[in-house]
Amino acid sequence: MAVSQIPGYRYGDPSLPPSSISLDDLHRIQQALLFTEDDVRALRRAGEILAPQVSDILDVWYGFVGNHDFLLAYFSTPDGPDADYLARVRARFGQWILDTCRAEYDESWLAYQEEIARRHYQDKNKTDGVQGAPPFIHFRYVNALIYPIFATIRPFLEKGESDPAEVERMHQAWLKAVLLQVTLWSQPYLREGAF
Repeated sequence: MAVSQIPGYRYGDPSLPPSSISLDDLHRIQQALLFTEDDVRALRRAGEILAPQVSDILDVWYGFVGNHDFLLAYFSTPDGPDADYLARVRARFGQWILDTCRAEYDESWLAYQEEIARRHYQDKNKTDGVQGAPPFIHFRYVNALIYPIFATIRPFLEKGESDPAEVERMHQAWLKAVLLQVTLWSQPYLREGAF
């Protein structure tokens, strides 16, 4: 699916409000994560490997969510799981894999991270016009899902790289990139001034 056809995808949209996080703040968070240019290079290589496997990765992740009713509930209405909602989120989630590997870490990227944060919290159902689904995703699951998103990506990296050391570099860079994003997504969940 072309980026322009992904429902609700707004990375690079100039009408998004700017992030409340400065580039200096971002750089300090990256430093705290030991995130370097070597990680950026490893992510670019990971993106080359993962791009043709996005659908398979999403099958694993959606299978995980679907096997846990307390997670599937976030995509459900009183009538049960909302297939259209799940499909729209899946398209964005697939693009997120690629964006994670290709991020430029600039103001446009920061603005979209803040948009994603709002979609997990106060604007969860607004983008897709969903009625009756839970109004936000509890942060405990946003944070806890870091591990399965990290652990399950390694076999996909191994399909495109035979050098274990290079796989490890890409895998660690992926972890840092996911931790960076979830850190940014935590902002609306925190008391003002606590971020």
